[in-house]
Amino acid sequence: MAVTDEAIEKIKAMIVSGELAPGDRLPPEKELSERLGLSRNSMREAVKALEVIRVLDVRRGDGTYVTSLEPHLLLEAISFVVDMHDDDSMLEIFAVRRMLESQATGLAATLGTPEDLARLEQEVSSVDADVSIEELVEHDIRFHRDIVAMSGNAYLASLIEHLSSQTVRARVWRGLTEAGAVERTLSEHRAIADAVAQHDPLLATSLATAHIAGVERWLRQAASA
Repeated sequence: MAVTDEAIEKIKAMIVSGELAPGDRLPPEKELSERLGLSRNSMREAVKALEVIRVLDVRRGDGTYVTSLEPHLLLEAISFVVDMHDDDSMLEIFAVRRMLESQATGLAATLGTPEDLARLEQEVSSVDADVSIEELVEHDIRFHRDIVAMSGNAYLASLIEHLSSQTVRARVWRGLTEAGAVERTLSEHRAIADAVAQHDPLLATSLATAHIAGVERWLRQAASA
């Protein structure tokens, strides 16, 4: 194991064991390196690496702190990885999103509260067929975010959110190039929202799967054109 990797693992062990909790300040670099039996240079490199993936927060002139370790922070790196891939890889990303989000929609139909359902209904009712492509994309993002949040699983919601970062462009281009995309999107959203409101997880899961698969098909056709 490389020395820097060893330093990362040792800091990670301190966090996992509870020796360092979210929000805690790390000991000074010299003290920490001596405690862990590692060079200050390897500690410095380890801290930089853990800062990149949002485990640590380096505050100049103040010290280094453990972040909140909340899912939306720890999964941010996925957005970067997703955006680096080409169109062929994006099809695989969509397949992952379809599997995850369809299950999240089923959970929403099971767990959705009256307040959740009212918010979803308001979102669905806030747009019509005259909406612009840009407004449609914004609505689509809010709609899916609301449903996934209803699953009650913060890690699942954050994972889907970051997997969707690259797909915004696909939604825009689909709206610009495919006739009837606006009406079809709004119709599918209405059907999904109704299934969730009826607490029908099987129907909600099926509709969500078909909805995302429609964009997949469009991407596959565009890639082969």
